Amino acid sequence: MRNKIDRRSLLLGSAATTAIAATASTTDMLGFAKAWAADNPFKPEDGASLTLTRWRRFVQSEDDAFREIVASFTKATGVNVNITEEGLDDIQPKASVAANTGQGADMFWGIFAFPHLFPTQSLDLTDAADYLGKKYGGWSDAAVVYGRGSGKKWVCMPVAVVGNEINFRRSSIEKAGFKSVPGETDGFLELMKAMKAQGTPGGFALGNASGDGNSWTHWLLWSHGGKLVDENDKVAIDSPETRAALDYCKKLYEASAPGTISWNDSFNNKAFLSGQVHLTNNGISIYAAAQRNAASGDALAKEVADDMDHAYYPIGPVGKPTEFQAVFPVMGMNYTKYPNAVKAFLTYWMEADQYNKWLRASVGYVTHTLKAFADNPVWTEDPKRRVFRDCAERTLPFGYPGTIGEKAAAAMADFIVVNMFANYSSGRMDADAAIKQAARQTGRIYR
Repeated sequence: MRNKIDRRSLLLGSAATTAIAATASTTDMLGFAKAWAADNPFKPEDGASLTLTRWRRFVQSEDDAFREIVASFTKATGVNVNITEEGLDDIQPKASVAANTGQGADMFWGIFAFPHLFPTQSLDLTDAADYLGKKYGGWSDAAVVYGRGSGKKWVCMPVAVVGNEINFRRSSIEKAGFKSVPGETDGFLELMKAMKAQGTPGGFALGNASGDGNSWTHWLLWSHGGKLVDENDKVAIDSPETRAALDYCKKLYEASAPGTISWNDSFNNKAFLSGQVHLTNNGISIYAAAQRNAASGDALAKEVADDMDHAYYPIGPVGKPTEFQAVFPVMGMNYTKYPNAVKAFLTYWMEADQYNKWLRASVGYVTHTLKAFADNPVWTEDPKRRVFRDCAERTLPFGYPGTIGEKAAAAMADFIVVNMFANYSSGRMDADAAIKQAARQTGRIYR
């Protein structure tokens, strides 16, 4: 998982130039930081220092820009922020241990709604979230749900969405007889069948992939009208709509490259970049890696970068977008000795002077959750990034259509939806058994 095309080591070349161009000089940033520190409503405590545990970078230029923000914050406020990196799937266990023991990092930055697993151990960020929302045009609907759940307290700061859309090779879909990726599920399945028949198959992760696996299987379930629980948090997975989604998934699996049943979040990246698959779901990191490797003289990478593009997920029988995008929230821990410093850091990061540069440096990998940033040039500089601009607006919230909270987070952490589709598509279980297992697992959580 750490070879040259791993998601966790992307964008060391050409996009680094983008980061440099997008990021103001250290002097300019520090000048803003000092002025901001004088007026900031959240004054750090005397002697404050912070620790942040974040996901290991997928795009190098994003991390570079983020660390420049951290450095300028420290110079302006005197608050040192120590950063440690963990694999994406390791953030939740680390945060859980910290919440249970009352010691560890001051902040955890992970995926989906992990803060809702232990909301009583979270620092109340309501005043910081209100400050940012009023200043920057309000939060997207999904961000509000992720931040507050069904209550009024903001248990986390939804700093970004990492978009997950359809990645494809244009020449391959044209060879298969299509001018574009079909916008509805029936046509999409026909595209997948044609691509496999001509030797350029697609593929979607059906292993326990926190990002890619959860994203596409929830889209598929919801696109057919299926749901894990209903609006009252009652188990509702056993339905004709779920069975229709299962049947569609099996056909999609049969029209895919072999081995997807064991794919994690890095497998489809490597398969796409090596030419093994020509369509998958992913963030923009595949494109970023292809550009980076092309700049280093890799002929195949240049071919991929020039040929690939992105599209929205197709619309299913429900007749509306049912995307499930990965919100990346930051959770402040209530045991921190420096709650004001936590709020100061989070608000400083999301002020326009920093946040716009960070978005641009990420070359589309992270998407804004505050509406005022929709006009950032990152979405117009390269048309291939355009679909990612709308991820925060198109996504359905975590736990849909039920409430977000500890139960929804636990169900996600257990990969109930992913495994239901994997069990049926692979032939390990028939539809009745796969649904029954999912219902039993969900019922244990939603008691």
